[in-house]
Amino acid sequence: MTIMTTFNTANENLRPSMVTTAKTVIVVPCYNEADRLTGDVFLKTLAGAPDLSFVFVNDGSTDATLRLLLKLQLKNPRQIEVINARQNAGKAEAVRTGLQHACRIGAEVVGYWDADLATPLDAIADFEVVLDRYAEVTVVFGARRQLLGHRINRTVSRRAVSRICAGLARLAVGLPIGDTQCGAKLLRNTPALNAALAAPFTAGWLFDVELFTRIASATPRPERCFYEAPLAEWHEIEGSKVSGRAIARSGVQMLRLIAQRYIAKARSLSPTARPLVLQSKAA
Repeated sequence: MTIMTTFNTANENLRPSMVTTAKTVIVVPCYNEADRLTGDVFLKTLAGAPDLSFVFVNDGSTDATLRLLLKLQLKNPRQIEVINARQNAGKAEAVRTGLQHACRIGAEVVGYWDADLATPLDAIADFEVVLDRYAEVTVVFGARRQLLGHRINRTVSRRAVSRICAGLARLAVGLPIGDTQCGAKLLRNTPALNAALAAPFTAGWLFDVELFTRIASATPRPERCFYEAPLAEWHEIEGSKVSGRAIARSGVQMLRLIAQRYIAKARSLSPTARPLVLQSKAA
């Protein structure tokens, strides 16, 4: 492990942090999470995981979130870093900023996790097992499936929205994805991921689908690089900041991205290739 002193350029008033470049770095986007973020759970997880660290991205919070995060950092400055954005830019940009930072400092595996811990942090180790077992897998993400014995608690409305998102994801990525919106994902630090993070996302709340689409388009066999990991436990937490209007707007944006994907695919077909196909069928 390499100890690095990093200064956060997003806000010059933040103190420098002594962080250890861990094997796995998890980004936690935070916007007004002072009443929902349980710092002790993160500290307990880190105590038993020396190869893990968290990067908390304060996305222009107007409550005491930043103060809470800085106190958390003081308790474990080698495994906790805080990035502060003075203006709210949305979850998609907070995650992208954090992932770019995690990739830049040299983590082998990066990821992002919802601050409310609807997905328990225990799942990080489960995801890492998948990456260790399958070298070709570069993306592991949680799937909230109602399997026997699994503690998955979701409202009917959440399930309905999830199914719609999954349908859009199948069209956009071209893979039989079941759940994209669970806020628990791990990704290998690869050139494909770095390229996927180069430009801001445009799909709003559905940025996860857009990220998957970018990675899939840069991967020769995308069906082998994505892995859905059924979660043992997931609990819906009150206080979601995503409005119905935001979901609808993101759906429209995603449909536009899907249309662009199919148009690009059609244009990639060589005009000289089609007559050859017709000739072979006639033969």
